[in-house]
Amino acid sequence: MHYLTTQDVTRLELKANEIRQSIIEMLAEAKSGHTAGPLDMADIFTLLYFGVMQHDPNNPDWEDRDRLILSNGHICPVLYATLAHAGYFPIEELMTLRKFGSRLQGHPHRTVLPGIETSSGPLGSGLSQAIGMAIADRMDNPYTSKFIYCLTGDGELNEGQIWEAMLLAGKERLHNLIMIVDRNGIQIDGYTKDVMPLESLKDKFEAFNFDVQEVDGHNIRAVNDAIGKAQAVYSQPSVIIAHTIPSRGVDVFERDFRWHGNPPGKGPEDRVAKDKQEEVALEKLRTLAGLIRKEDAS
Repeated sequence: MHYLTTQDVTRLELKANEIRQSIIEMLAEAKSGHTAGPLDMADIFTLLYFGVMQHDPNNPDWEDRDRLILSNGHICPVLYATLAHAGYFPIEELMTLRKFGSRLQGHPHRTVLPGIETSSGPLGSGLSQAIGMAIADRMDNPYTSKFIYCLTGDGELNEGQIWEAMLLAGKERLHNLIMIVDRNGIQIDGYTKDVMPLESLKDKFEAFNFDVQEVDGHNIRAVNDAIGKAQAVYSQPSVIIAHTIPSRGVDVFERDFRWHGNPPGKGPEDRVAKDKQEEVALEKLRTLAGLIRKEDAS
């Protein structure tokens, strides 16, 4: 388990805020893409890349690295922004998101960008890929200290392939697999409770032989502790159900499923006019950064 001081938590919160600002800027420039998921997963991505994972931006193919598999590839703006801030490629390149010839496409492409472990697009396939990696790694070294982190969305759990993959993970007792579910309660057509109810999600995962934890996905210390506990499980795979707020950090966007697939400038305008959405979102995030610094100083 990686111990976090109060200063560590503040540093990570501020970095997550910077990543959220980059997400808003790149989506607004692209004029397409997903807003809610990338914003709500910024805290977890920041913790993984700046506090937990073994990785090296100067040597992306380092053999002993941990691996992050993004199964719900449509939230890739948060992955791209995190990788850029971690030093995998220039931050300025984020402004090429979804443009012709860009390395930053609407779903990640493994062979064109450093730090991308798998190509993703079809929902449900990432967990199968992560399980394959976890099995291969264990075959290479039964006492492996590497971890495969697979991030999925809760709407993605509608896909049957997820549950088929979980059967195999549970059977193989893949202790080196840590699944993190973005439990934000929304998907493109509405709220998950209306589209396809998932509860009791904890009981379902336990029935598939997963060790299960539920956590506030915006509490960096709590997520860090949950990951530490998952790393200490040696007899089964782990899943962390991270309860998040869609579009976290921009209160006028939060909890509204219509921001699932819309960028600033094309989102619902009952709270903010479309031509003001980028400006308002960045102002909200900069204000929040100031509050984080003020709280740390006190």
